[in-house]
Amino acid sequence: MIITDKTWNRYISVLRELNNRAAEDMIRFMADAGWTNIGGDYVLTTAERQALIDYAYGLATKYGEGAAAAACEMYDAVALAQKAKVKPAEPAKTATYAETAKAVNGTLKQSPEVVPSAVSRLVKMAGVDTTMQNAIRDGAYWAWIPRGDTCAFCIMLASRGWQKASPSEMEGDHAAHIHANCDCTYAVRFGNNLDVSGYDPDEYLSMYEGADGSNWQDKLNSMRREFYQENSDKINAQKRSAYEKRKERESSAAEETNIE
Repeated sequence: MIITDKTWNRYISVLRELNNRAAEDMIRFMADAGWTNIGGDYVLTTAERQALIDYAYGLATKYGEGAAAAACEMYDAVALAQKAKVKPAEPAKTATYAETAKAVNGTLKQSPEVVPSAVSRLVKMAGVDTTMQNAIRDGAYWAWIPRGDTCAFCIMLASRGWQKASPSEMEGDHAAHIHANCDCTYAVRFGNNLDVSGYDPDEYLSMYEGADGSNWQDKLNSMRREFYQENSDKINAQKRSAYEKRKERESSAAEETNIE
């Protein structure tokens, strides 16, 4: 039994759309407020920071609920296909206000431009948490399935293959490894008669074991360097594109401000 590329990609596309919408809504909100390029002597007031957190929390809740619902649908579909006698999947809780505030305040210390990605990550977290919490509840198996531009850490996780769901992969109520701008996520199964099309843990294990280093940290860093060298042109092009888009938004905002 196989989860086809079409089925898995459709699922990933739904999750990606929710993540992207959250980030885009956050970008628009910050652009309208003139907070996309905060620097120099400008510092958010307490009221402005509060408004930013409030809006981020609303987005994390709205789109996080959508991600959790999509994860429940996929989980239940797999359970039905494998005739697993489990309860319907339950959606995980979305990010709390305190978690959202921590994410926003933390990213503001880096750059305001990182805030949309932080909100996107909170949305993705709700979907992954849903899969993981239900898999642990039901004693299912899971595997980390890479998709798209995959980072070294995701390759390392994918190299582990199918494993019994365990709380050790979580930090409190949340997945231990989640980042924005990534289509990788967990798949679940209830027996070894199901797989995900294109998922080859042996290939990922070969990549991991072939990396330089005597421990997992060294191997991970070696893979990161190799990935960066292979994708440096693409990464630089993405950075230039992001910079140009930011300048266009700032220019557009400035023109609107000057309209009487």
